[in-house]
Amino acid sequence: MLNARVAVDREFRISPVRRRTFGSFVEHLGRCVYTGIHDPGHPTADADGFRGDVIELTRELGVSTVRYPGGNFVSGYRWEDGIGPVAERPRRLDLAWHSTEPNTVGVDEFMRWARKAGVEPMMAVNLGTRGIQEAVDLLEYCNVESGSHFSDLRRRYGAADPYGVRVWCLGNEMDGPWQVGHKTAREYGRLAAETARAMRLVDPSLELVACGSSSSAMPTFGAWEATVLEEACEQVDLISAHAYYWEEGGDTASFLASAVDLDHFIESVVAAADYVRAKKKAAKRVNISFDEWNVWYQHRTESEPPKDGWPVAPPLLEDRYTLTDAVVVGSLLISLLRHSDRVHAASLAQLVNVIAPIMTEPGGRIWRQTTFFPFADASRHARGDVLRVSLSSPRHDTARFGDVPVVDAVATRDEETGETALFAVNRSTGEPVLLEIDLRDAKQARLIAATTLTGDDPDLRNTAEHPSAVLPRGNPEVSVDGRTLQVKLPPLSWNVIRAAG
Repeated sequence: MLNARVAVDREFRISPVRRRTFGSFVEHLGRCVYTGIHDPGHPTADADGFRGDVIELTRELGVSTVRYPGGNFVSGYRWEDGIGPVAERPRRLDLAWHSTEPNTVGVDEFMRWARKAGVEPMMAVNLGTRGIQEAVDLLEYCNVESGSHFSDLRRRYGAADPYGVRVWCLGNEMDGPWQVGHKTAREYGRLAAETARAMRLVDPSLELVACGSSSSAMPTFGAWEATVLEEACEQVDLISAHAYYWEEGGDTASFLASAVDLDHFIESVVAAADYVRAKKKAAKRVNISFDEWNVWYQHRTESEPPKDGWPVAPPLLEDRYTLTDAVVVGSLLISLLRHSDRVHAASLAQLVNVIAPIMTEPGGRIWRQTTFFPFADASRHARGDVLRVSLSSPRHDTARFGDVPVVDAVATRDEETGETALFAVNRSTGEPVLLEIDLRDAKQARLIAATTLTGDDPDLRNTAEHPSAVLPRGNPEVSVDGRTLQVKLPPLSWNVIRAAG
């Protein structure tokens, strides 16, 4: 058995736990909206057509914010199509995903769903085919109480109170040549700055997110962030980052070490933002909204948009996640928490059916994918402050990232309850690890609970027929001696250890 050690001290605070770290994403893509959150014929559907079972699992997942309506979709979206009487709404071609958008669900429906699900809406505006005026019009529709054209239109359509949306994304992945309305960094930076200025004339309290790179592999990565922020750093609060990971060629070791790349991504964006801050002698520090992240097997056939016809809500990007995928998602959450001083928001992409922790059948069953559990665990138990841990772990070699630690971990401490939560992954596929946890500020540690997500088959999945094949279970192999706990981490596992003292 391998041995590792982690020291946890409440004095070594990184930052408060940010609830917006546990955001998600609903895009008009595939079956995320239609037969995902919205399925009027489903037995649990409410009067608005929203699936009650999806709302229930969204709450169980612990989602804090939901980014909407895209994604690539937003860069060709006319938001006015999705308001007013549903029978009068136009059907449009969605160029991003080669689909037909019926506009049955729009701004008002989404806001009603968000209230029911208990999530904060995070709205994106179209800076691909549209621009400043359309963004300001949508803001007026959402946030102005009354007395103007669009605020009174919202009231006429049934929403007397403004929605009060605080966080707005200024476009989506504008660095990507695949994006409708793709722009150079300088073009986009100027547009983002001018859109932000106009929106703040309506509401100066908004939190605005500029588009960063859609991947650290983009040839413009780093330079894009610097150029955009040279134009817009004084007008925006956050810059976005997007990252997806998948296993290639059977290289499981590198896949399990994906958080090494995520660490590098975050630290590189921070460096670019701080460079611009120093160069411009700016007082504001721009932080990160990591508003798309997940495991996504992008080169599978089901990830390709339809080539013929323009179907409504075709099945797209419906990855069925394994135990291995869940451990990777857990490790990415550890990285996001570890960087909470600069990552102020994040969105798991996406919520339902599309590379999602929740899967549904149209009109039928629902189940939790394996990736549901690390997210739900972290959202439920990460409270108080994120702590900087001192970790000593055996290391192993990977083809992509070189020598990496077998164990990765982060801790949080809730001063109100006195609870410390340690989140840890064992990246080894064959060796258990005996992890010693030193709670340095405790006189006598007390175990509250220890759970593990693991299994004998790395490819094990949950399905509609077998929804409980992969579940977190209590870990009985824990001992306490004074301020020290010892816990056995099985191979290929996500672990949560909660203690007080």
